This record gives sequence, structure tokens and C-alpha cells, in this order.
Amino acid sequence: MPRGLYGRAALILIVPVVTVQIVVSLAFLQRYFEDVTQQLTRGLALDLRFLMDELEEDGIEGASEVAVPLAITIQEGAPPGWTETQSDRRLWYDLTGRQVVSTLREMVPEVTWIDLAENDRRVRIGLNQTFGTDVSLEFNRSRVSANNPHQLFVIMGFTGILMTAVAYLFLRNQLRPIRRLSRAAEAFGKGRVVPYKPSGALEVRAAGGAFLDMRGRIERQIEQRTLMLSGVSHDLRTPLTRLKLGLSLLESSEDQEGLLRDVSEMEDLLDTFLDFSRSDALDDPELTDVVLLATNVVEDLNRGGGNVIGVMPEDSLEIALRPVAVRRALTNLLSNALRYGSKARLSLRIMDRAVRYSVEDDGPGIAIEDRDQAMRPFARLDEARNQNKGGGVGLGLAIANDIARGHGGTLRLADSRDLGGLRVDLVLPR
Repeated sequence: MPRGLYGRAALILIVPVVTVQIVVSLAFLQRYFEDVTQQLTRGLALDLRFLMDELEEDGIEGASEVAVPLAITIQEGAPPGWTETQSDRRLWYDLTGRQVVSTLREMVPEVTWIDLAENDRRVRIGLNQTFGTDVSLEFNRSRVSANNPHQLFVIMGFTGILMTAVAYLFLRNQLRPIRRLSRAAEAFGKGRVVPYKPSGALEVRAAGGAFLDMRGRIERQIEQRTLMLSGVSHDLRTPLTRLKLGLSLLESSEDQEGLLRDVSEMEDLLDTFLDFSRSDALDDPELTDVVLLATNVVEDLNRGGGNVIGVMPEDSLEIALRPVAVRRALTNLLSNALRYGSKARLSLRIMDRAVRYSVEDDGPGIAIEDRDQAMRPFARLDEARNQNKGGGVGLGLAIANDIARGHGGTLRLADSRDLGGLRVDLVLPR
């Protein structure tokens, strides 16, 4: 079966039309033509019987006079090129010819051969008279079968093709609103909002309206979440700033330094929460050079003291994505790699329908059974990763995964064959 709705609808349309054509042709039309052919051939057989009586009484000359009003040509002997070994002949597609042969054989046993193949508009037969003279007769094919017997088949076929073409155009117009809805839903899944207005049949309009309502609710939910966390972050920054200022005025001591580190860590946590809440609304999609974006991320981290290796293709490519969001996802992945390992590598592979950013490190990696949990928000696998180089709140992979899904892509975790640690693939569709 076709996988697409268009192919299935076309199949539902074409199969009944073809089935009706075949059933009508075989069960009714062919039987009708056989009955007509049999009736005409029986009438001709009576004329042949009368003509044979004249041959018996007056010979060829007398029978020739009778054959003229019967529209039959008579001559003595077989036609030129005909041999005695030849028998009945007809074309393979001449379905009514089979009925002509059987009826003539039944009603005129003196018929020695019947030729329907030499000329499809003429019939030639041979007679073996009792007085020993072979006679060949020739007459129009319309005497024994309907003229143009397959003309109705041609008309039915042409009409079927014409109506199928009309139905094809109608079906395409009916499926166009469904395709528009599919494109709008696919674009929204990749983080783009394209104009869409419900159209088409009532059911399609209802589905389009439900999609617009769903899209509006999701957008409002994202906006409310962003505003709420932004407000919380703003409200908490003010007392934290006062607290940090008050601690800086105190005399330097170990307690003061510890408290300052706690305040700085709280500020970092607020920034991380805010990044996670705004991961779906960082910027608008635009054409971005994927190679240049990755190169800039590697250079920025190396300037900050990181040990990141960049492996980029020679050819550049521009695709529609949110550059700030993708940059943040790559930065989070590389920061995690450097936190749990001594070096990291960022490579880019351009495929036919997607681009793949691969971040690898030489750290301890993550066990296969823990990888699904690792991409959940606030998940921390202390037993799987080295915590000596600093901890986090478990949002690095969650933010990257959220950004990947916002582009219609995916985030995959695997083992790094070259560095021995963890490999994270950020796959974005083109």
C-alpha cells in the first residue's frame, strides 16, 4: 500500500473504476458481442446453405448469379498461396472470431477452412462440394459480427481516463489544505512559526483550528514560564547583590570567602535556570553558517583556557536555525566535556538531510543505562562523572536536548572511540 495519504486516496479512486471496467467488459459486453455474433453468423449460414443448393443444381455459374445479391464473392478452388494443410486462422485478439468459427462449423459441416486473419475486414471460407469441386467464398466481416466490436471498450476506457483526471485534480485540491497543515506543524516543531489559515473541508478546518489553538497555548505557556523565571531571577538578584556587597565590606576571613563563593554559586544557578527557561525563545531562526558557528565556539572556549579541538569540513553550509540557541547548546556540551575531562573535541558532519555536531571528551563517560536519565532536567550522576572539577545543577544536557528538539532534531549519547569518554551528537535537520 502507498504510505502517503495522496497515494492511498488515488488508489481508492482508481481501483473501483478499473474493477467496474473489467467486470462490465468481461461479464456483459463480451457476452453481448458473442450473442450478436452468433445470431449474425447463423443468418449467414442460412445464406450459405441456400448458395450450396444452387451449387449442387447449377454449378459455379448459376451460384454466382445468386451470390451477387447476397454480397458474397465465389470462386473455384482455393485462393492464391493457400495450401491444403492450412486450417482455420484468426488473430489472437479477435474474440468474436472464435464464435464465428464455431457457429459456421456447427451449421455448415461442408466448410473446410476459415480465414479471419488475412484481412480483418473480410472473411474467406472454403467449401468441399459432394461433386468434388472446391469453392472459396469471401464476404464482409460485418455479415457475421458487429462492426467495430471494441469501440465501446475504447469509449469506456477514454471516459474512465478523463474522469480519473478530473477526480485527480479534485483530490489534489482537497489534499492541499492537509499538506499546508502538515508544513505548519512541521515548522512549529522546528521552532518556526509560519502563517497558517484553516481551509478545505470541515474536518480539515477543524483540525487546522485545533492546531492553531494548540500552538497558541504552547506559545503562551513558554512565554509565561520565561516571564515567571525571569521575574524570580530578577527578584533574587537584588538581595543577592546586597548580600554580596555586605560580605565584601567585612574583614577578609575564611568564612567570608566561603560565603562569597556560595553567593557566586547561587548567581550561577540563577543564570542556568534562566537559560533553561529561555531555551525555546532565545532568538528567531535565520540562515547561519554552521561551520563558522562551530569554529567561533571552539575559539571562544580556547581563549578562556579550554583545550578544545575543532574538526570542521572544508565546505561551508548555511541552514535556517537559531544561532544563539545552538551556540549555547554547543557551549554547554563543551563545558561539560572540559569539566569531566582534560580535553574535548568538536566535529561537524554535513549530511544530506541534517548536520551533526559531535562533542567528545576523555572523561569517564556515562553508562548506557544512565543516559536517558542524564538528559532529564536536574539529573546528576555523581557516580558516573568526576565531580572534582566542579559540579552543576544537571541542566547542561537538558538545555542542549531542549534546543535540539526545538529545531526538530535530536540529542544522542554514545561512547567516544577516539578519546575514550562520552560522545554527544547534536543532530539538526537541514
